[in-house]
Amino acid sequence: MTQQQDPIRVMVVDDHPMWRDAVARDLTESGFEVVATAGDGEQAVRRAKAAAPDVLVLDLNLPAKPGVTVCRELIAHDPALRVLVLSASGEHADVLEAVKSGATGYLLKSASTGELLDAVRRTAAGDPVFTPGLAGLVLGEYRRLAAEPAPAPDGDDRPGAPRLTERETEVLRLVAKGLSYKQIAERLVISHRTVQNHVQNTLGKLQLHNRVELVRYAIERGLDDE
Repeated sequence: MTQQQDPIRVMVVDDHPMWRDAVARDLTESGFEVVATAGDGEQAVRRAKAAAPDVLVLDLNLPAKPGVTVCRELIAHDPALRVLVLSASGEHADVLEAVKSGATGYLLKSASTGELLDAVRRTAAGDPVFTPGLAGLVLGEYRRLAAEPAPAPDGDDRPGAPRLTERETEVLRLVAKGLSYKQIAERLVISHRTVQNHVQNTLGKLQLHNRVELVRYAIERGLDDE
């Protein structure tokens, strides 16, 4: 596990060399450790597996292999990987496809350098980061999916179903309402690290892979309305 004082390890994937180099330079100058870069999808998968970054800053429009496929393959290989999509496209279909493939956040390339650096830091911490307007879209889509009939709505009552502690349930409820880890920590008067630990424990118990799946789980059970 990366120690808190260690620099966040980042990999930048973009098929435009000047853009890729500029993002990598900005990250390096701000104290991040850029462990690899790649210009196409196949190169991205190969290099990410070797470099093991904490955060992948990923363009969607890549030659050789699409960004969503890269995201899906790498998260399957390493579920702890955080993926921040940095794309020129704000199309809703692109955003939803990226999130469903496992991306933690989605930022438009029109974002400022400061917004990008903040987004990478928050992504590394497990916070979902979206360009304003897109967060509501993603939450709305998961509400829509959650409203569809499920094959086994009472699955939680099966023998051996995971039981969350009262505090884990409390944290899950606030995650479902869209609060950041920092906001949850302030609301519950606990540390940011404690919130992260509760979320990680909950992910493990529920056998989920990322915060987006956790939000959907909570919405399906109506926790966001409590």
